[in-house]
Amino acid sequence: MDVTAIEARLLAHPGATRALHPSWGWMVYWVGGKQFACEFTAAQNAKAPYAGRHLLSLKCDPERIVELRAEFPAAVLPGYYSDGRTWISIDLDDTGVPEGLVLELCDASFDLVFAKLPRRVQREIMQQ
Repeated sequence: MDVTAIEARLLAHPGATRALHPSWGWMVYWVGGKQFACEFTAAQNAKAPYAGRHLLSLKCDPERIVELRAEFPAAVLPGYYSDGRTWISIDLDDTGVPEGLVLELCDASFDLVFAKLPRRVQREIMQQ
């Protein structure tokens, strides 16, 4: 999967920024001080099924998570180090998930997090 296209999509949203989490080596994407995505490779000694996988974690609607996990059981996992009821981790090396769907899920993650920001913060972001 083209990580460059994914990063471009994540950063195309209003107010979106990224920062490397130095101790973890994860690239974390933010809006209004809230995380909406992260891209990383899980450690080789991480618990199964995450060990060594190149992952993209995104906020996701709980009902959509059930659908995605049923359709792509090997590639869409519960969110790594996050609430698996509201976050997913997508294996970026698995070719089973269409890139277009991953990009749509990036948009949905941003929208879910942005919608929870205070109205004042939303307005400030949209005026930038």
